[in-house]
Amino acid sequence: MSPIALIALIPASLLFSGSLVLFIRERSVASVLQLLGAACLLVVVLSHLCEAFHLFPSMHWGREHSVGHYLDFWSAAVGVTLFPIGFLFHALSR
Repeated sequence: MSPIALIALIPASLLFSGSLVLFIRERSVASVLQLLGAACLLVVVLSHLCEAFHLFPSMHWGREHSVGHYLDFWSAAVGVTLFPIGFLFHALSR
């Protein structure tokens, strides 16, 4: 079991829920980008939890050039890109 993945679930869930509230209150491009970025970061944490608990073994979690590896990698890349861009757009629009 990976305690780090369980600990990371808390801030990822908070980012996602905060982004969801922002999206519900004001539907703008910035809030959509933040919500998509937070969702991707949540996918990263969930993929690490699936790897730790050996869920969906057909994904071959942790192996190079596997579906699980690419899901984890691209979710992290997209999440780390979209969330700050959405946050910046939201801050500049105020």
